[in-house]
Amino acid sequence: MLKLTLKSLLSRKLRLVLSGLAVVLAVMFVSGSMVIKDTLNRSIDAQFTGAYEDIDLHVALKPKVKSTASDDITVVPPLDRATVDRVAKLPGVAGTSGLVRAEGARVIGKDGKVVPGTGGPRYGESWRGESELISLRSGHEPTSDTEVAVNAGLAEKAGLEVGDKVGVLTNEPRRTFVVAGVFGFSGDRDSISGEQTVAFTEPVAQRLMLGTTGGYSGVKVTLAADASAAAVQSALARELGARYDVLTGSQLAERESDEARDILDMMGMVLLGFAGVAVFVGIFLIINTFSIIIAQRMRELALLRALGASRKQVIGSVLLESFAVGLVSSTLGLAAGIGIGALGADLLASSTDGLEVAGLSVPTSAVVVSFTVGIVVTMLAALVPALRASKVAPIAVIRAAATPQDRHRKQTWAGTALLGIGLVLLALGLFGSGGAAPLITGILLAFVGISLLTPLISKPSVEVLGALFARATPGALGRRNSARNPRRTAITASAMMIGVALVTAISTVAASAEDSVNRGINRDLKADLVAMGDAGSAASATIDPAALNRIAEAPGVQNVAAATLDMATVGKENQPVAAWQDWSKAREVLGLKKAEGNLDTLAPGTVVMNENTAERRGLKTGDRVTLQFQRGDARAYRVAGVFQDTTLSSGIVVPWADAEADFRSKQPSQAYFQLAAGADESKARAQIAALLKDSPEVTVRTRADVIEMFGGAFDTVLTVVQGLLGVAMLIAVLGIVNTLALSILERTKEMGMLRAIGLTRGQTVRMIMTESVVISLFGAVLGIMVGGLLGLAAARALEDQGVSALALPWGQLLAYLIGAGVVGVIASLAPARRGARLNVLTAISHG
Repeated sequence: MLKLTLKSLLSRKLRLVLSGLAVVLAVMFVSGSMVIKDTLNRSIDAQFTGAYEDIDLHVALKPKVKSTASDDITVVPPLDRATVDRVAKLPGVAGTSGLVRAEGARVIGKDGKVVPGTGGPRYGESWRGESELISLRSGHEPTSDTEVAVNAGLAEKAGLEVGDKVGVLTNEPRRTFVVAGVFGFSGDRDSISGEQTVAFTEPVAQRLMLGTTGGYSGVKVTLAADASAAAVQSALARELGARYDVLTGSQLAERESDEARDILDMMGMVLLGFAGVAVFVGIFLIINTFSIIIAQRMRELALLRALGASRKQVIGSVLLESFAVGLVSSTLGLAAGIGIGALGADLLASSTDGLEVAGLSVPTSAVVVSFTVGIVVTMLAALVPALRASKVAPIAVIRAAATPQDRHRKQTWAGTALLGIGLVLLALGLFGSGGAAPLITGILLAFVGISLLTPLISKPSVEVLGALFARATPGALGRRNSARNPRRTAITASAMMIGVALVTAISTVAASAEDSVNRGINRDLKADLVAMGDAGSAASATIDPAALNRIAEAPGVQNVAAATLDMATVGKENQPVAAWQDWSKAREVLGLKKAEGNLDTLAPGTVVMNENTAERRGLKTGDRVTLQFQRGDARAYRVAGVFQDTTLSSGIVVPWADAEADFRSKQPSQAYFQLAAGADESKARAQIAALLKDSPEVTVRTRADVIEMFGGAFDTVLTVVQGLLGVAMLIAVLGIVNTLALSILERTKEMGMLRAIGLTRGQTVRMIMTESVVISLFGAVLGIMVGGLLGLAAARALEDQGVSALALPWGQLLAYLIGAGVVGVIASLAPARRGARLNVLTAISHG
């Protein structure tokens, strides 16, 4: 049996290669993501290892609000001089020095815009002198309050040289400095990990970055020669208490390198998403391929059974073939994944200044997972055809080799049961209180159930679709051929159906969310113009308050409402918070409507919030809530009122005086402008933009611009969706090629007869192409229907998250249909060429 299996495997190399490509793609994405992550993790670790090599121990207060978003800045509370002196008195400490270093120093380039980031934070710090780590490359250290030094990476990015004047934004409005020096790091590095650093004199750094005088962000501790770092660290922790972090230089480097890995996690999730699609869709291709092989080997298997082969031997033969396919495919996929990982690591590193890629790393886990996924998936997908092969009766040796048609009742019952359970769980997720778990489970079960039931509708569906091409004889023949084997057609179309359904569902959710945002802005926004940062920096941008005062007095401007945004902690969770300079103007420009309580005023000690926040926090008018802001002590508030959910305002709103005292920045981050009746919007926009020239992080936008900006957030999602569709369609092409190749082989004699009675080569090509396009369109139409319904259900479940409208992406759906048709044409090329070149006499005498 082993020899027979190997001979069978080698005799059908092409189809096995086609089925194996699906496994190759899945393994490539899995191993590639793991290689990228491991290689860049090691690269980041290597970069940060030397970042704090001059620090024995570092002491700092723990942040009061820990940022969880990549674009948020965590504020480190300042230490006073007494703490520095207190640390210096402990045994084992040879010396201490106060450090000033915080995120938030943004350099304004020569084009008047903030210099773009390069993957790392933007630091403002006090000049700490040259050392083995830091050295001046040109100029001198900053010695006056009007001088700064910048790292070489920032100098190159901004085109700065010693003697240039440069504007810097910090916790205060723009200030202009002279570049006194440019510094670099050991190893001839321009930066440690793509960060941009501006070094001030110590008093200026304390005032601009910490908002205080005489304060420090941390204490650098130098140990005595005979001191144990672990012992001194423990002593410092006991002496200072739980509010302080006492870390070694290596621990500090490890913590910062961990924070720098967020982008790697996101990249890994995207690649694993591609792998999941490839695996899921590839299962159908493998099942179809082995079903085709079993159909071709029907007489061979029957003869083996007649000669004494047991059912277990037949099952083992098929599974051995699948093991060989999985093994070879996993090996190729791992090799491709290593290549993708190396390329991806280089591309990501090249986009981050200062990050040098360590040697390519292939973790053991990548090898284990690759072969596990490849072999197990292939063998599981081949199990059903293997069981079917074992049931071949010896009498079948005298029958035709085509696969017998049956009703597949077990598959129908299983599909019906799964679909029913999925619909019940969908209903619970949509209308019950079970949360997202039943909804997601219901979608998955409904997905699988529909896939199993596809053979029931494949024949009538392809006959209807085939009618579009049936006017000519080749089209009519192609239509009939596509409906000849409903089960095989259904499995082949399932690859296309699953891919299109997946991207249609995601696109539908994105379209619904985008439409909800657009409607919400048009409904709620009463301002004519808005000044804010881009979508990723809307909360961290700053606006000079003095400029807003001048704008308020400008002709044509009727109303100005300014807000600042931040994060606070409620209990153990972070919570978006906002404050408005004038609450009455905020209510007007945002069109806020009362849900309960009082929204007329925002008195000291009170807050208001939107309905969703109140419901999520279990709060109502009159309740008490305690907020911990980035600075200062925790504050207790009374809920004065609740307003209806809007697109532009959510979270908790606190009095402006509290924001000025305890928010990360005292400057507004957004401003809304209402124009007087008859004012020229374009002139007003230009006038406001000119007055905000010293606040380059914000752009003055019209209502349409705001809608477009928020809509841009969905473009990234759709880009990933198109990639997923590409993977699914690639696998669908392989499946259709397999099916057509079998169809031609099974119908060799029939095609010879058709050619003999006058069917030309061109007509043969069109017949096979019609069959391919019909199967492809059937999968796409079914996928659009299933994906659209599931996407609408998922969007409906997100109503509490602000998705208030349901919408279908009609343009994209049309593109998916056209793409499916193109895929059908491409998939038919090789089989059609083979069919057209059949020798008529040989074909007639076949089989």
